[in-house]
Amino acid sequence: MRRLSLITFLALLPVILHAQRGGENVYSFLKLTNAARVSALGGMNVSINDDDLNLVFHNPALLTAGMDRNMNLNYVNYFAGVNYGYASYALEREGLGNFAGGIHYVDYGTFSGTDEYGNAQGTFRASEYALNLVYSRSLIDSVLSVGVNVKPIFSIYERYTSLGLTADIGALYTLCATNTSVGVVLKNMGLQITSFSGTREKVPFEIQAGISQALEHAPFRFNIQFQHLERWDLTYEKAGTPDLFGGETEVTNRFDQFADNFMRHAIFGVELLLGENLHFDLGYNYKRRQEMKMDSWPGMVGFSWGFGFRVAKFHVAYGRSTYHLAGGTNHFSLTTNLSEFYRKGKG
Repeated sequence: MRRLSLITFLALLPVILHAQRGGENVYSFLKLTNAARVSALGGMNVSINDDDLNLVFHNPALLTAGMDRNMNLNYVNYFAGVNYGYASYALEREGLGNFAGGIHYVDYGTFSGTDEYGNAQGTFRASEYALNLVYSRSLIDSVLSVGVNVKPIFSIYERYTSLGLTADIGALYTLCATNTSVGVVLKNMGLQITSFSGTREKVPFEIQAGISQALEHAPFRFNIQFQHLERWDLTYEKAGTPDLFGGETEVTNRFDQFADNFMRHAIFGVELLLGENLHFDLGYNYKRRQEMKMDSWPGMVGFSWGFGFRVAKFHVAYGRSTYHLAGGTNHFSLTTNLSEFYRKGKG
């Protein structure tokens, strides 16, 4: 039995996957950010409406007819030898709506297997996969869009496997006159169909919302996103901070507690849009900063940045998120429209 390494791996899995509050759900990889642009904006965005296929992963209502025949590829060099990515393709069918299919994968690498006495038993691999089957359509003269993303899931850790099924339901409301868009998503509604060891676990259900506001006479768009709206308190339980002089515990006042909890829900991002071919992005994730920083030297933990540009028929993007002083993540995205590689004959 290859238990020692496997048990250690499973115990550390939530830390490897999310690097923040974890260990509460199975399939935590569903919360990972794939797209470079979204990573640069703080790790989440459900409200930008500009025909970017990468955004559909976060809100299926963002799938539009303008993405017809678009294809995207995403790759992330994560921590501890973990690699993951996402690829998808979109089609529009007049009168029916918009469709997209994609696959989200995580490769945790190769691990050493041992028995209960520590004797080597060879190696094993671990990985997880989720299909993304997306449908959306516009309602009320294109002001309101709705979408659904059905996600069959398969996880394998050595000889332990699990099947699951979740779905995202999203909506987007766009006010073109004021360059405002508002999105809301119910993410990962579903269940674990077959478990790893006979006990079913919860899937990472979450409610997200966001608002994006572009300026009329300046090339900026501001984004405020809200995560985990299904739960108010996102802090860890703490026994308090010991007072080295009096032996008592410092107590944070109620206003500070309220402000801290509110900010843990919020993610801030701003974009500099220089036409359709160049953009720069900056984001701030307060929750990530509070959970991952070192108090003696917080550095740029919680901040993120990136850019995107068009080269010939391809749009290339890069995003960098700082999780800890020890390093951050690098996100790469490539998007193209396959119809640009051929031209239909006349007549």
